[in-house]
Amino acid sequence: MTDSGTRTRPVHLAVDLGASSGRVISGGLEGGNLHIEVLHRFANDPVWVHDSMQWNPLGLWSEIQAGLAKAGNLHSDIRSIGVDTWGVDYGLVNSQNQLAGPVRHYRDQRNVGMIEEACQTVSRSEIFQATGLQFMEINTLYQLLAAKKAADPALVDDNDFLMMGDLFHWLLTGERGVEMTNASTTQLLDPRTQTWHEGLIERFGLPRGIFGNLVQPGTHLGNTTEAVARVTGLRDVPVIVPATHDTASAVIAVPARSFAPAKPDWCYISSGTWSLMGCELPRPMINERCQELNFTNEGGVLGSTRLLKNIGGMWVFQQIRAAMLKRGTERTWDDMVSRARAADPFSCLIDPDDPAFAAPDDMVDAIHKRAEDTDQPIPHDEGQLYRSSLEGLALRYRVCLGMLESLVEQPISTIHIVGGGSVNALLCQMTADACNRTVVAGPVEATAIGNVLMQMIGTAQISSIEEARELVCRSFDTKTYHPQDSSAWDEPAKRFALLSKR
Repeated sequence: MTDSGTRTRPVHLAVDLGASSGRVISGGLEGGNLHIEVLHRFANDPVWVHDSMQWNPLGLWSEIQAGLAKAGNLHSDIRSIGVDTWGVDYGLVNSQNQLAGPVRHYRDQRNVGMIEEACQTVSRSEIFQATGLQFMEINTLYQLLAAKKAADPALVDDNDFLMMGDLFHWLLTGERGVEMTNASTTQLLDPRTQTWHEGLIERFGLPRGIFGNLVQPGTHLGNTTEAVARVTGLRDVPVIVPATHDTASAVIAVPARSFAPAKPDWCYISSGTWSLMGCELPRPMINERCQELNFTNEGGVLGSTRLLKNIGGMWVFQQIRAAMLKRGTERTWDDMVSRARAADPFSCLIDPDDPAFAAPDDMVDAIHKRAEDTDQPIPHDEGQLYRSSLEGLALRYRVCLGMLESLVEQPISTIHIVGGGSVNALLCQMTADACNRTVVAGPVEATAIGNVLMQMIGTAQISSIEEARELVCRSFDTKTYHPQDSSAWDEPAKRFALLSKR
C-alpha cells in the first residue's frame, strides 16, 4: 500500500446486480489466492408506474458509479470492469444515446397469457426445437410480444435491444452489443449456432433491426468513457464482458474439478431469489424428454451449455419476511432460520413454483389461501411459515434432481450450492436429506467471483475454466453436508407430488 492508504495490487471490478440488490466488488490475486471485497451495496427495488412494474436503471447506474468511485479511491491499479445481472429483461436504446422507453420488470402483468398467444403463431414444439429453452412467461420473447401487442413506440428498428448487463456496459463504454449467455435467456437464440434465430424473429413479426451483434464472454468491449471518468475518476479502464447472466457467472465459480463433462456426476444450484439447478454440458440437449420436463438450454462460457430448470428459489421465504414486516414484525434472516429450525416438520407443504406465489400482494395471505385450497393445515405460526417455505424448496430440488439424472442418464453424487442460499445451513441440510446426496455449499459470492474470473481470462491472467476452478478451490472455504435422515422425506415427497395437481 502507498502512504495514502491506496491499495496497489491489481484488481478487477465486478458489478453484480441481482433482482433485489446490487454490489460493486473488487477481486484480485494476493499470495496466489483470489481475494474479493465488497466495496458498495445498494438495493434494487422495482418501481410501480400506474399498473406497470418497472426497473429503475438510472437509479442503478447512479449507485454503480458511486461504487466505482469508491473503488477508484481505494485501488490504484484497476485492470478491468464487468457487469453481470439477472436474465430475460431488456431495454431499448435510441440513436440519441438515450433509453427509448421504460425498462419493464419480468413480473409485469402484461406478460400474462403471452405464451398461449405465441403458440398460436408458432407451435410450442417448434419454439423448443428452435431454442431449447423452457417456457416461462418472463422470457424475453413473451415480453417483446407483449410490447408489440401494446404498440410500444420504442419497439422499432431504429432502436437497439440491450439486455440489462449490456445496458450498463453501454453506459460505461458507449459500445452496444448483446452478451451471449444472457441472450440465451431470450428464447430467440439458436443454441446450436449461438446466433439470433432469424426464423422466429420473422414469424413473430419482431423488428429485426433491434437485434445487434452478439458478444462472447471475455471480450474487451471498450474503455470507460470520459463522462464516466468525470463522475468516478476511472479513466480509460477496459470493460471486459463477463458472462453477464448471473447464473452463468456463478457456475464458473463452482468448486468442481471438471468443465462441461459429457457425463456429469455433479450438478449445481445457484441459490438466490431464484434457484437455478442444472448440469454443465459440452453441447445443448434438445429432445422430447427435455421439452416434456420443461428444462432449458442456456449458454455457458466457452461454448458450454447450462442444462437447467428455474425454481422459485428464496422468493417465498423473502416475501414472507416482507409480509411480516407489513404486519409490524421485523425479523433478521438468522432469526427466521432459527424459528424455522424449531418448528414442526412437514405440516404444510409449499411448492415454490406454484403460480399462486409468483407475485401475490401478500405472501402470508397467499400461503394461507393455498393451504386451505389443498386441504392442508393453515400455518399461522411464524416459524412454521419459514420452515414450510424451505422444506418446499428442498422438495422441489429433489424432484428436479430426478429429472436431471433422467436427462443426462448418469447418477449425480454431489450437489454444489453457490450464492446466497449456501449460507443457509438449514436449507443446505434439508437439501442433502431430501435428495439423499452430498451437498457442498459455497462460495457465497459465486456470481461476483465468476465475473472476476472471466475478466481475468479476458486479460490473460489465467488461461482456462479449469484453472479458474482450481483457484476457487484453494481460495474459498466450502461446507459439506451429508444426508442424515433421507427416509423421513419420502412420505412428504409423495404429498408434494400431488400439490401441482390440485
